[in-house]
Amino acid sequence: MKQLMKGFLLAGAMVLSAHCLVAQVPEVKWDSRSLIIGGKRVVPVMGEVHYSRIPADEWQREVRKMKDGGVTIIANYVFWNHVEEQEGIFDWSGQRDLRRFLEVCKAEGMPVVLRIGPFCHGEARCGGIPDWVFTKGCRTRDTNKTFMSFVDKLYRQIYSQVIGLQWKDGGPVVAVQFDNEQRNGNYLMALKKLALSIGFDLPFYTRTGWPELTRPVPYGEMLPLYGDYADGFWDRSTKETAGNYYKAFNFKAFRSSTAIASEQLGEQKERLSKGDEQYPYFTCELGGGMMTSYHRRVYVYPEDAYSLAIVKLGSGSNLLGYYMYHGGTNPDGKLTYLNENQRTPATNHNDLPVKTYDFQAPLGEFGQRNPHFYTLRKLHMFMHDYAETLAPMDASFPCPQDIKKGDDSHLRWAYRSQGDSGFVFVNNYERLQNLTDKRGVQFSVCGVTFPRKPMTIPAGTACIFPVNIDGIRYATAQIIAKRDGKIYLEQIKGVPTEICVDGKTLRNVKPKGIGRPVYRNIYLVDSETAGRLFLPDEARPGMKVGVELAKVREAGEPRKITIGVQKVAEEPTDDDFNAAAVYTIGLPADSLRADRLLRIDYRGDVARLYADGKLVADNFYNGRPFLFGLWRLPAGCSRLELRILPLQKDMPVYFPREANVSEPGEQVYGVTTLTLAEY
Repeated sequence: MKQLMKGFLLAGAMVLSAHCLVAQVPEVKWDSRSLIIGGKRVVPVMGEVHYSRIPADEWQREVRKMKDGGVTIIANYVFWNHVEEQEGIFDWSGQRDLRRFLEVCKAEGMPVVLRIGPFCHGEARCGGIPDWVFTKGCRTRDTNKTFMSFVDKLYRQIYSQVIGLQWKDGGPVVAVQFDNEQRNGNYLMALKKLALSIGFDLPFYTRTGWPELTRPVPYGEMLPLYGDYADGFWDRSTKETAGNYYKAFNFKAFRSSTAIASEQLGEQKERLSKGDEQYPYFTCELGGGMMTSYHRRVYVYPEDAYSLAIVKLGSGSNLLGYYMYHGGTNPDGKLTYLNENQRTPATNHNDLPVKTYDFQAPLGEFGQRNPHFYTLRKLHMFMHDYAETLAPMDASFPCPQDIKKGDDSHLRWAYRSQGDSGFVFVNNYERLQNLTDKRGVQFSVCGVTFPRKPMTIPAGTACIFPVNIDGIRYATAQIIAKRDGKIYLEQIKGVPTEICVDGKTLRNVKPKGIGRPVYRNIYLVDSETAGRLFLPDEARPGMKVGVELAKVREAGEPRKITIGVQKVAEEPTDDDFNAAAVYTIGLPADSLRADRLLRIDYRGDVARLYADGKLVADNFYNGRPFLFGLWRLPAGCSRLELRILPLQKDMPVYFPREANVSEPGEQVYGVTTLTLAEY
């Protein structure tokens, strides 16, 4: 394992990351297929993390975790109201210190795409635009003189943080995104013109590829990046599988999503802005998870993110950008809370938690590795090691592209190919739908029909099969990595492994792990090993430590759940928690270690955690535990207060099937502490 890890660190260092560390700054180009860095095609993995939602002393550790997960570019919003909440007073200190974060990224060899607004959304209050802007009598997100004067000051401040850290200077900032989810190309071009005049000078610039532009952006000025989600907290419905998110589980040539931001953008048509097909197919918002809003408590599964990624890659994408890849916590505001809610001047479509922005991401709010951190790693290693093979390949769609929700009559698959080589992408999974095993399956791709006898693709399977790759004519196993001349394949659960190589057909091949090849330089591993391939050995879950828990007050009269301006239920106010059930939590002496999590298993409506009377964490109940990183507590704190508002009968809220809402009330099942490695 040590030798493999050494080889991984030396030979497997991500291409983009390595470029930040060399003296000669490599040229970054793009064409209709991919990014080209230093003359080589790359297929990057971009992970969203918000620096101002993570304490500064955790940045280095968390960036390293993202690298461990196979992320090769960081995407990062700069929320305007995080740094200029009060007009004219910019605060770049502490966890708002953008320059320090960029210096961490430079030291770790991690390129950055800065999403500089002025509007970001990101479930920030007013979409990131400070409240004071709305008192100026000007239209926001517009080219009027008043608003653009404020943006000019913002961009100059951001540039002051970026000076010397742009790509041309050997720094990590490789691109910026202008605004977010914007229709007006004239406004986007005005933002770019302003940024260039200030001094931004980057290899490329980006915009979200949705919604469809009403005014075009000239070709080559900004790369459109797309997205898709398995579900959305923003839907107005309180029904399960509301919206058309099911389309994200179908292979299709259409790049954009018609489900993103439906509460803001309304119905969206399946068409691209003219000319967008001339750009490479990149994503910036592939759902790595999902937040819970008050009215819609989405619960996502590891399979959701993995299936989405397989589908996007198989549909031709050559950059997978996850939103979010790493969760976070809203910083304290000087004047208000900084979460989106229905009582704010703008971008008030949903009520989000005051503090948590965990997003059920591969890396959670406190850096905990969730199961899809490991499953997605498999794809990321493949994307890195086979980038120059994969990037030029065209996508083909033998399966219908307009499969309806829950339609179980097709095996969903696509393939990418160039010449006589290719990859077959399979997805027999759709969120919250009961797809069945698909029997009698054979593929005919690149002149190869495989396997020899028809096979069964089990329900829930998402995978990639190689055809004429590295001497392998075909395999019913997934290529994970190629390091030091060794090829690593993953056995797909429920699919007998058949490998055709050197004119031989090896059938029913069994995994032998990383120590023994199954044939020459070919290694076959199980799924768990594949997800942890080249990672150092990790601690396995150990004994959880209980804490002192005491209920000191029963809940009072239930609050009246009001309907807000956007016609969905409103979250409770601070005053509502005066009638909450109250518990005290006494912490063990070693609980403030740098890796110790508090885990609260409970049922209720909304829970809040206080330290010395200050709100430090909150949770909208959806069936998952309420977590908190105890290392973030103030020194000397040994007792916490937990307040829980009870569930009510017939709440106008979507709760997932995992939530226990069978009867009104609240209950704490247990409170424990555990390490991050044990989570």
